[in-house]
Amino acid sequence: MIVEEIEQLKKELNALIMAHNYQLPEVQDVADFVGDSLELATKSKSTDADYIVLAGVDFMAETAAILNPGKTVLIPSHLASCEMARYLDPKTIEEYKKAYPESKIVLYINSTAECKALADSICTSANAAKVVKAIESDIVLFGPDANLAKYVSKNTKKKVIPLPPNGHCYVHTYFDPEEVLKIKRKDGGEVMAHPECVEEVQAVADVVASTGGMIKHVATSNSKKFIVVTECDMSYRLKKLYPDREFIPAWDNAICLGMRQITLEKIWESLKYKRYKVQVDNKIAQKARMAVERMFELT
Repeated sequence: MIVEEIEQLKKELNALIMAHNYQLPEVQDVADFVGDSLELATKSKSTDADYIVLAGVDFMAETAAILNPGKTVLIPSHLASCEMARYLDPKTIEEYKKAYPESKIVLYINSTAECKALADSICTSANAAKVVKAIESDIVLFGPDANLAKYVSKNTKKKVIPLPPNGHCYVHTYFDPEEVLKIKRKDGGEVMAHPECVEEVQAVADVVASTGGMIKHVATSNSKKFIVVTECDMSYRLKKLYPDREFIPAWDNAICLGMRQITLEKIWESLKYKRYKVQVDNKIAQKARMAVERMFELT
């Protein structure tokens, strides 16, 4: 019943529901578009919908609002937040920039609008190495994920300085390399790990990739079985796309609590009552938009 009501409200409002790959299965099923952070940002730029309902966390909704000043962006829950983004604030960026005046600032899309406004470019886990490689500096300040910063440094051979040094995603730091290898010894298959995982987990993976990168890898792989080392609902997304393959979550309790705040009921309420509208200060939005657009230019 609620799904039919959501569909009706979408038509009445000319609304588009976009969901991240980590969303609950029923939320993925009701969405018009499902993807990773880069795909969501790209899709939001090209839609002709009047309303964008972002079934994801706060920074994703902010990015959609930054890229679409003429549209209404809604996030179904105020509690859908990314804890990693809280590791970085504008003051820290300014302090690091003073210490490294010749550097460029590349920020992970998992950051606040205020931080994005201070960046030379934004990146996602799908294109982080590509952006850093293309940016015009051998020294890059990169935040807020220190694990992704190390991954980028390895893959670009540039001096990548994490800011802050301890920024991380609590979901991805749960994974233990020995536990991952234990699953592989027991079940076989390829290990696909997200670059937000710690170095030791990345080292035992067959593939290190964003969620969108994982989808692309499965499409070209000869393997029929995959161990998925990221948020557990990614396995549902993969199974839906590739029903003939087997996907084993590396840990069933690898849950992003921010993502779990979005439910079908919350989406229905968001459409019904047009809540909650995402608003970004115009000056901040303009500067942040330049940094996000720079990402598209560099890649």
